[in-house]
Amino acid sequence: MVSLLCTLQSHRDDVNYCAFSGALLATCSADKSICVYSTRDFSELSFSPLSGHGYGVHCCCFSACGQYLASCSTDATTVVWSMDTGEIEAVLEHPGRSPVRVCAFSPDSSYLVSGGSDGTIALWDFTSRTLRRTGAVTDTSIVACSFTPCAQLFITGSTYGDLRLWDLSMNHLHAEKNAHDLGVSCCQFAPQTMKGADGCVQFRLASCGQDSLLKIWIVSLLSAAGIKMQLAHTLTAQSAPVLSCAYSADGQMLVSGSVDKTVTVYQANDGVLLYTLNQHERYVTACAFSPTAPLIATGSMDKTVNIWRVEDGSGAQDGAASVSSSGGRKSSGHSRLMVSEWSEEDVLAWLREEGLEAVIDVFKSNNIDGEELLSLTEKSLSSELHIESLGLRSKIMKKIEEFKMAPVSNGTPDEYLCPITREIMKDPVIAADGYSYEREAIESWINTKSRTSPMTNLPLQTTLLTPNRTLKMAIFRWTSCQ
Repeated sequence: MVSLLCTLQSHRDDVNYCAFSGALLATCSADKSICVYSTRDFSELSFSPLSGHGYGVHCCCFSACGQYLASCSTDATTVVWSMDTGEIEAVLEHPGRSPVRVCAFSPDSSYLVSGGSDGTIALWDFTSRTLRRTGAVTDTSIVACSFTPCAQLFITGSTYGDLRLWDLSMNHLHAEKNAHDLGVSCCQFAPQTMKGADGCVQFRLASCGQDSLLKIWIVSLLSAAGIKMQLAHTLTAQSAPVLSCAYSADGQMLVSGSVDKTVTVYQANDGVLLYTLNQHERYVTACAFSPTAPLIATGSMDKTVNIWRVEDGSGAQDGAASVSSSGGRKSSGHSRLMVSEWSEEDVLAWLREEGLEAVIDVFKSNNIDGEELLSLTEKSLSSELHIESLGLRSKIMKKIEEFKMAPVSNGTPDEYLCPITREIMKDPVIAADGYSYEREAIESWINTKSRTSPMTNLPLQTTLLTPNRTLKMAIFRWTSCQ
């Protein structure tokens, strides 16, 4: 079975990626930070969070020994951090200054690959921290990358939907076009090398994408015929785009996270579904297995990272128990409802979560439900509910205003709304600040606002806009069901 061990809540924005070393867990976020935890008790290290990127951090990965952590960002850099001190060891500027969407170490840590939003690929010699080779895939963004266990080849996945295999000289060896309709979101080789019936070397590869599918491939290195890539299994347990996938250290299990908010765990060899986990409240964007312990980390747009313990035993079960432990959180039922639908009990539960126990008796005696909560004003808090503390009134009103600003009142997910127009996006694009906007709105903003970010008010390092096909597909699916 799988049980929820704890929930980490250090990030202030979407969690984009999770990575384990033998002793550490790293998570990165759109809030520009990387948090690092000890896997002994999941306490945050003294030098965490790491702050060195100017924009959101898309991906992070550990070197084989765990001594170094690499992270990449919309700021067009891949930063190498020391895990002894938390200090920056190197800043690798991506060719062309394109936002960097993914980075990956080779299994022996000799090389580091980074992939950009403009389709560029950089292969770095990690020992010397120098650029060794560059490559490119036109008219797309590189969003996924993984090395083979032998460290001699690596594969990239793009928003165009193809998987491409490369060698260390950046020779393009094989292209699996349309591997995922509308785009690849993640890919990872299993840690073990296999041998085919004819004696050829084989690797097992998992990939996922906007087509809501998780696929398992067999990649064969044929001495005469080159590379052969065969689809072994297509897994359909998730009902929306699958954003992340990862193998366990022994290659026997496979985990994936989806826009449908679920985490699925499979038996990797035959694709049998073992568990479906439902603890996250928004898209599951990241997942990772620990290489040394029976643990899974999953990150989400709900700003949390869940740590799951995988126990002995198998069978399709629901591991979505509400668990509260060190650093954990119990997920309340009211959080899944629109505020206007909250009962009086839901409002009281919300007050407890927000640390407003001082007014619980007042709200209870006045039978305040969700609809009445939204109608409260500074005046009614003072004159009708007789809350004398200005601080308490201000805190309550701030929370109520946040509810009113959020689009939960009509059920529209916030990530579907353009931050500029607050309308559902039809042609979402990613700007240099890492945020998605309606193309027409951000183009108009850039032309009239001196190239500053609408969200951060900082200068945009580039006016390059990348189509967000994952978000566009998600919006299409959501609107089609309304």
